[in-house]
Order: sequence, then structure tokens, then C-alpha cells
Amino acid sequence: MSTEKPAALVTGDVPEYRFAPFRALARREGVEVLAFGQVAQGADFPLRQVEERRIARLVGEYRALVCGIGGRLALPGVRAGARRARIPFVLWTSLWAHPRTLTHAFSWLPTRHLYRAADAVVTYGPHVTRYVERFRQRGNVFEAPQAADPAVFGRAVPEAEVAAARERARARSDQALVLFVGRLVREKGVGVLAEAWGRAELGDAAVLAAAGPGSLRLPGTNLGLLSPPELPAMYAAADLLVLPSIRTRTFTEPWGLVTNEAMHQATPVLASDAVGAVAGGLVRDGRNGMVVPAGDVDALAARIRMLVGNPELRARMCEAAREDVAAYTPDAWAEGVSSALAAAGAGRLLR
Repeated sequence: MSTEKPAALVTGDVPEYRFAPFRALARREGVEVLAFGQVAQGADFPLRQVEERRIARLVGEYRALVCGIGGRLALPGVRAGARRARIPFVLWTSLWAHPRTLTHAFSWLPTRHLYRAADAVVTYGPHVTRYVERFRQRGNVFEAPQAADPAVFGRAVPEAEVAAARERARARSDQALVLFVGRLVREKGVGVLAEAWGRAELGDAAVLAAAGPGSLRLPGTNLGLLSPPELPAMYAAADLLVLPSIRTRTFTEPWGLVTNEAMHQATPVLASDAVGAVAGGLVRDGRNGMVVPAGDVDALAARIRMLVGNPELRARMCEAAREDVAAYTPDAWAEGVSSALAAAGAGRLLR
């Protein structure tokens, strides 16, 4: 029996969409997740829920520490604990722009130090890698592409489920269904989309439906928060997913995993250039979707009008969407983290 210590992945919340990547990493590297936030039910990989302030005390139980960029206490505590224990510290980061508030101004120098000092860095994609490499000369930067579980989101959806989803969205068979999935908040571009929808002047040719929590509202059908098992049918029913996120002082969209989810159902994506999945190379203008400048209402309205009115163009994008997202798998994400651990000298000894 192996006495090899596990590695630890320190993170805040563990939503359901993280289960498949974390499970793949646990199989590959013997990683245990240390969560100081909320954990969705059904986690089937090694996991401990720990108070954030207590995580640093557990450092000695692990051969290496991978820590997410969030957590005011966890991140500096884990870094300091790794130094004391003389074990590798790997930073997992999603940022491709530092937030611009007074509070975040104080965190800038310590964050830049982490980019430089970590034994290895794992990023959300090439857009984050480019940002990190502005401050880091040590190399050892690895990409772990954001992944939606294809077993959930890539399943074949029966026609009856598609028809039921369109009915739920109040879309007739002769209407295009434009879908927004995400938090109904300002930074997701909800206000921009609401204004653009009016300017598109689509009349009865299309309907807009929104799925997600939040206080803002879009014109059209409010579906509320849908569970992961409900989403594939809604994506399959939609003719277009729209994610028009904007930059704010506190937020730049790290990725936008709904783009992956929709593309698994061959649904093209219309997104802003403030979306990480655009900057990271998944959503490609003219191939599997379209890209507009963040906050540009007229450009968004024009692209919505173009895609609604051109089913042949959408059909070409559908096949490209399914093809391009195929490489974004939980195993690919785990491989990126695994490569970082190996480069830091803490790859798993027994395979």
C-alpha cells in the first residue's frame, strides 16, 4: 500500500460544475480538495470542508499545495505554510485584469508577488497566461482549460425534451430562440442586452429567454434558475446563446462556462470581448459564434439581427461549436494541473 502523501487543492465554493474536473484530478494525482466555502451535494472525490483560517494548520499533511486566487485568509496562509513546510506551492488563477477598487489596490503588490514566487502557476487559459507572464520570469505556467462535463452537457437530447424546452421558453417552431444563461446582474451585460434586444427590432421573428438568478430582468421569458440536468435541453432548443459581459471595477469575466455548455449542444455563441472564453480562444468570431465589443449596444443588436435572420450561417456555426469545444474536457483540465505539480517537483510518484 502506498504511503505517498496527497496533494491539496484549496478553493472556496465547490459548485456542481467542478465535480468532473476535480474527480479527474483526484484520480490522476491523488489530490484532496480543501473547501472553505459551500459545497454542492453529491461530491464524489476526496474532500474536506475546513474553516478558512484553519487551512494553514493542515499543510504538513500534503506533498504540495494548489491554491485558488480567492480567499483573503486562505491564500496568504497557504503560501506561508508551504514555505514553512518546504513543499511546493502552485497558484491557480483566473484573473486577466486586476480589480480596480481601493481594497484591491492594497492587494495588488501581494498578488504580483505570488505570480512571481509560486513554484508553478495554473491558469484558466492563454488570456490569463499572457497576463501572468507580464510579471513572472520563472516559467512553469500551465493552462488548465475550463471544462463543462460532456457526460452532462453533451448528451443526446431527445426531440421531445427539445420541444418541451422551447415551449417552456415560449418559442414557437417558426421563431428563433435567443438564450441568456447566467446571473442577472449588471456585469453580465444584462442591461446592454435588454437595450440591444429593443434596437434589434426583431418583431415576431425571435424570442428571448433568460435562465439564472438575480434582480435584473430581460424582456421575454424568465425561466428562473435551471439545474444542470435541465440545461442541455434548453441549450439544444436555443438557436443562439448570448453572453454580453462587461468590465466593471470589480469584475472581468474569467471564462463564462455557459459558452462550453451551449457549444456541447452545437449552439453558437454571441459574446463580448470581455468574456474569458473569447480572449482564451474558445469562442471565435465568424466560426462558432460572433464577438462584439463589450458594452456596444448597437453592435450587439446588429449581430443578434444578423444571426436570427441567417439560419444557414447559424447552421455552419453549430457544427464548428461542437467540434471546437470537444478538447475542453475535465481530463484536459486535470492534465494542466498535473503538469504544474510535476514542474514544481510534486508529481504523483505512483501511477
